[in-house]
Amino acid sequence: MGLEEAKEFKDRCSQCAAVSWGLTDEGKYYCTSCHNVTEKSREVINTGAIPNTKIQAINRGLKRKRKLEKGWDWYVCEGFQHILYQQAKALQTLGVGPELKNEVLHNFWKRYLQKSKQAYCKNPVYTSRRKTTVLEDNPSHSDWDSEPELLSDLSCPSFVESGAESQPDVHTQKPFPIIKASQSETASVCSGSLDGVEYSLRKEKGIVKMTVPRTLAFCYLSLLWQRETITLADLLRFVEEEHIPYINAFQHFPEEMKLYGRDKGIFAIESWPNYEDIYKKIIEIATFLDLPRFPDITEDCYLHPNILCMKYLMEVNLPDEMHDLTCHVVKVTGMGEVDFLTFDPIAKKAKTVKYDVQAVAVIVVVLKLLFLLDDNLEWSLSNIAEKYNEKNEEDKPWFDFRKWYQVMKKAIDEKKQKWEEARAKYLWKSEKPLYHSAIDRSVVYKRREMVVSLQKQFSTLVGSTPTVEKQSPSSFQFSWTEEGSDRTCFHGHSLQGVLKQKGQSLMTKNSLYWLSTQKFCKSYCKHVTTYEESNFSLSYQFILNLFSFLLRIKTSLLHEEVSLIEKRLFKAKYSTTKKKSSRSRKARKC
Repeated sequence: MGLEEAKEFKDRCSQCAAVSWGLTDEGKYYCTSCHNVTEKSREVINTGAIPNTKIQAINRGLKRKRKLEKGWDWYVCEGFQHILYQQAKALQTLGVGPELKNEVLHNFWKRYLQKSKQAYCKNPVYTSRRKTTVLEDNPSHSDWDSEPELLSDLSCPSFVESGAESQPDVHTQKPFPIIKASQSETASVCSGSLDGVEYSLRKEKGIVKMTVPRTLAFCYLSLLWQRETITLADLLRFVEEEHIPYINAFQHFPEEMKLYGRDKGIFAIESWPNYEDIYKKIIEIATFLDLPRFPDITEDCYLHPNILCMKYLMEVNLPDEMHDLTCHVVKVTGMGEVDFLTFDPIAKKAKTVKYDVQAVAVIVVVLKLLFLLDDNLEWSLSNIAEKYNEKNEEDKPWFDFRKWYQVMKKAIDEKKQKWEEARAKYLWKSEKPLYHSAIDRSVVYKRREMVVSLQKQFSTLVGSTPTVEKQSPSSFQFSWTEEGSDRTCFHGHSLQGVLKQKGQSLMTKNSLYWLSTQKFCKSYCKHVTTYEESNFSLSYQFILNLFSFLLRIKTSLLHEEVSLIEKRLFKAKYSTTKKKSSRSRKARKC
């Protein structure tokens, strides 16, 4: 096929050294002896619009393709900038305001580049290959401007000027461009980026190196600054559901940004983000950037425990009446105070509240107050509620803990099974193959084409195509609006079976309470307390496992948060225990 048209091509075949070429349907040259397909293609010129013209010669491949194969000169920080931009766009599609991308995240990233001495400073760290063009007023570089970019012509907020680093020049308001490769400037042999090797080896004290997980920390800090209706657990779940680019985020890089070698270790991720790990990175980055106190978290904010408690009560199908009790616990413990909830990175002990974990921990404490959760009282109260509901079918039903447990266990088991299956079926390999060096490129791409071809052939033989259903984004993982035999909605159920009237107020019938942690660890420990399932009741274990799965966190983290709330709620009990222990130590000394 195309033997006459391929006669002009005189190169020898790299496989068999023959000079016998044909043309494929795609216009690429292939050897008729060994069927080796080259990367070179025949240039086709449309001469229909030009009269009296003839094709004089056939070029060896397209000129544009040669430029594309060579790629642009780009730095690692530009790669992370592109990931942040894609993540910000994804958040915008989820309902977040455009200010997050255009102002907040833009300024946080600008501040990071300045603090890490990569841009917006007089002496950037990478000057060995090409001078960073962030400091130059060069309007000719319009490639990065062809699509919206993070570093647009926006003024920095006041906290940028308050840092110890040098102030941005007049020329630093220009976008951070990606420069096309010139004849004298080529990418590193060991990486597609100019500084891939240097970046992977860089270990400077006091500098926080950018990683793909840290892009999520930047996103959450921006969400927190804007006080958006997305918690950290929601953000990580949206990442898992592929609504926000994270795994194989480099696939969204422009074709001209070649990525191989050391870049693979920097941008390729093969594990899901962990809540505790991202939380630590949030504190780390906020401290490194010297960010000021964040906007106040007030009662009308989504992240306030009163609002989040209502959200999670609806999520796990608990009665609406429990919200009054959660609000009371929040008020008594002081966890609803603005100073307690607002993140202040420049404080002595910089820490942000785990808003979602704290809210579900409050619900766990309320459940313990109502039902004790000792594998005894909750079932006795369930028997009373069941008998009442049988006798008074027309009245408002009393909340039955046993029935709720059966409904929730079935729902959570089904959800967990689907989640585990989705994780097991997840394809970690990217559509855009990664290779260790430019020499391996053709081999890797051919192998990838072979794998895709075999998958299609297998799917055809089986008679099905592998399709993965992408869930639509939602703040809720469960829906309890539809009534059914096994999907009972408990939102409207009454708590009269577990409460009693005392004067003008309601009191719990249960007067007992057991503390989740009797003694907290010393201050030099990395953890506050430990959690061993065998030491606790089955009901308590179920409640912790239920909420831990919803937030995708470790059970021990939720147990720790419950213990800290109990410490604030029962100060007298803990102070009595402390006095007793100190007296016993004195007696031993005597």
